Amino acid sequence: MVLYNVTISVDPRKSREWLHFMQQEHIPEVMATGAFRDYKICRMHAEEEGGETFAVQYVAWSHEGFNHYAETHAPELQAKHTAKFGDCTVAFRTVLSILGEGQEAQ
Repeated sequence: MVLYNVTISVDPRKSREWLHFMQQEHIPEVMATGAFRDYKICRMHAEEEGGETFAVQYVAWSHEGFNHYAETHAPELQAKHTAKFGDCTVAFRTVLSILGEGQEAQ
């Protein structure tokens, strides 16, 4: 499986609007592609100059599924995001292979 992590710095004046957009539009559109089994959206607790920082993590079913998403869906979805928020956000994307998963026993 693949973890697709998008770390995004958002202008504080736009962070509330951005978070709403992500939760109500962007993430549902990404998940509707069928490439991912789940996601997490997180706010980073580090102090950043000039913005609030978030991490959006998607777990893809497979490398092939992620590659299909990246080639077929990502350009349009990223363009829509850029058209809406322009230079109010800066994104850094990483793709990681998941070597193991689990939950701590309770």
